[in-house]
Amino acid sequence: MIMENCEKSKCNCCRMLLPSIAIAAGLALLGLFVSKGLTKIANQEQYVTVKGLAEREVMANRVVWALPYKCVSNDMQQLYDEIEKNREIVLSFIREGGIIEEAIIISAPAVTDRLAQSYIPDNVKYRYQAEAVITVISPQVEKVIELMGEQIELMKEGVIISNEYNYQTQFEYTGLNDIKPEMVEEATRNARAVAQKFAEDSDCKLGNIRQATQGQFSITSDETTPQIKNIRVVTTVKYELK
Repeated sequence: MIMENCEKSKCNCCRMLLPSIAIAAGLALLGLFVSKGLTKIANQEQYVTVKGLAEREVMANRVVWALPYKCVSNDMQQLYDEIEKNREIVLSFIREGGIIEEAIIISAPAVTDRLAQSYIPDNVKYRYQAEAVITVISPQVEKVIELMGEQIELMKEGVIISNEYNYQTQFEYTGLNDIKPEMVEEATRNARAVAQKFAEDSDCKLGNIRQATQGQFSITSDETTPQIKNIRVVTTVKYELK
């Protein structure tokens, strides 16, 4: 009877120990996996991706200035005489303003016979309408801006310059290729400064460049000062952290 009780006691002890042994084994295995995982993470390379900006404000070095004007008449010859007269007034205004002859482009007038159109308005007073345009394409940006402010002088002589969207003055900057290398260098330098600060704050050392991407150059201007151009470029750089 005593032996039987001992056997039962041993069995109960084994049953109690088995879960404990299983838990201990599981924890040991989990510890092994965690240890390996931490070693793997520690061995992984660390990176930081930053952006650098470079900006320049430049003056336009080329201007396209169109001076369109219209004439109307019921007599074709009188119409051409009026076109010729207005053309000479506009040309004199431009030349006296100091614009070089090579910058002046004279387009042939476009004549419209209003009575020959498929739809004829009831209030047609003049049969013929002629539209002509003189265009200035010049690097003399300052002189053109000055003349644009004096267009009232043309009105005093009977020439009305049309204010149409198709003939808006265009200010351009053509020297982008000359400043591109310097701006890319500056943007990259600014990106490195940001990465260096991040590395210091993270108790790391900045390593080599792993990847670099140059963004598109953009040229913008304000409506009030279209001759002043703002050029910007952004570079994206990926650095190794040690």
